[in-house]
Amino acid sequence: MQSTRTFTDKIFLILKGLGMGAANKVPGVSGGVVAFVAGFYEEFIYSLQKVNGKALKLLINGRFKSFYQYINGRFLSLLFLGMVISYFSVSKILDYLIKHYELFVWSVFFGMIIGSIFYLYKDFKDWNYRTYLALFVSIALGLSVSFLNPAKENDNLWFVFFCGIISVSGMTLPGFSGSFILIILGNYVLLLVDSVNALYDSVSDILTGNFNFIEDPKRLRLLQVLGVFTLGSITGLVTFSHLLSYILKHYKSITLAAIIGFIVGSLGVVWPWKKTIYQINENGNFILDSTGEKIISNYKRFIPELNTETFYAVIFIAIGMLIVLALEAYGKKTRKTK
Repeated sequence: MQSTRTFTDKIFLILKGLGMGAANKVPGVSGGVVAFVAGFYEEFIYSLQKVNGKALKLLINGRFKSFYQYINGRFLSLLFLGMVISYFSVSKILDYLIKHYELFVWSVFFGMIIGSIFYLYKDFKDWNYRTYLALFVSIALGLSVSFLNPAKENDNLWFVFFCGIISVSGMTLPGFSGSFILIILGNYVLLLVDSVNALYDSVSDILTGNFNFIEDPKRLRLLQVLGVFTLGSITGLVTFSHLLSYILKHYKSITLAAIIGFIVGSLGVVWPWKKTIYQINENGNFILDSTGEKIISNYKRFIPELNTETFYAVIFIAIGMLIVLALEAYGKKTRKTK
């Protein structure tokens, strides 16, 4: 019975990683929200906090088993495995769905955000002037970010490293979408589309015995960009986790109020009824990425008309809310069995 339960826990950890990975890929959605609602956010932050000097010392001394246990390796490895799988599977499906059923996909996410706000608000009791201040400041910050105009693409490696640090904010800070921040910084396509596709193509070439890509300067540059971006992401993940761990320990109520605020502010990003604005060149033609897709510049939001499409969108919003309620129920069940 115990072994079955352990195996089931492993499967659910991978599924949680799938959920976080998919959410992190979509602009406006935060993987941290998935972690928070599913009930493993604090374990995630505190596990990342263990990646410190002591862990490095264990690793250097060859005490790999002690290192693995110290950083809660089973939890982190299965979670990140799910994220990696998601990156090359679930997120690809989401890309397709957003392209062909944009309104309904955003409606599901909008419902999930509303459900998350309800979940967090109903269990939070420590309201005072400090927590209300944190709430309103974070709402204002979240909303203001959603209406910023994106910058131009920049492949300077120091800037790419900075993008990596910022992009993991969506994993560690619920309601703060790292992928949307990359759009604002102008590097979403470069870092989450072009460089990932370059890695995928390179791995495919290697598996088929084709090494011609090593003579392709564009491919090599994209792989270099991806490597620096990954290094920045790891740096940001460890840094943010230590900071958030300290804040959660000493200012938990204020932190939770701020998280609620960021999630409320993210509603401006995931508002379903919006028109996608694409980048155009001086000749008025669409600018395409390496896959031939039009590059998003921003979104123009509008109030929907009362029609059948809107009715279906509302149904999908309700489905999104139900998904969160199901995650909440699972999270409570998991915490009770521990």
